[in-house]
Amino acid sequence: MILTCGFDEAGRGPLAGPVTAACVILPSDFPCEILNDSKKLSEKKRLLIEPQIIEKALWGIGIIDHKKIDEINILQASLLAMKTAYEEMLQKLPEWCEKNHISDYVLNGITDGTKCPDVSFECRAEPKADGKYPEVMAASILAKNCRDRIMVEMDKLYPAYGYAKHKGYPTKAHREICREIGPSPIQRLSFSY
Repeated sequence: MILTCGFDEAGRGPLAGPVTAACVILPSDFPCEILNDSKKLSEKKRLLIEPQIIEKALWGIGIIDHKKIDEINILQASLLAMKTAYEEMLQKLPEWCEKNHISDYVLNGITDGTKCPDVSFECRAEPKADGKYPEVMAASILAKNCRDRIMVEMDKLYPAYGYAKHKGYPTKAHREICREIGPSPIQRLSFSY
């Protein structure tokens, strides 16, 4: 049996906070019609779909903080987040296979974008994969929801920056507050404001 690992990240464009990624394998009976690219789903819809992915799929999450992003650049941090997500998922693979009566399998992968993470199986990168492949759609939902929750928590620590509202993306308000009071402790200092 071929098990396809879908990879996607959230948070390449923001000026603050981590980049997150997910790696997801869906079971054959997953209701794929509920999935879509996370950017095309409302927050409410993403939050309704997420429990089904968590309960039925095999998944892992990777989180790379702003300091590491500044150190290795956002592309490398995104790929590292995907690799971390895969490694977390891999730890749960034997139990998930047993639960789903899968005894013989081969892993392959597909990632949204133009680069693949460093994993131990064949993986291909495809732009817009998050709108075409259910596994990548599921990964995009988990990565986005994870990152949004982190930024809501960061808003409680640094309320002046409005992270709950814009999630660290380069909005006019975010840029202005950084110029007025300086960068927050979770700012990506390698990014321009």
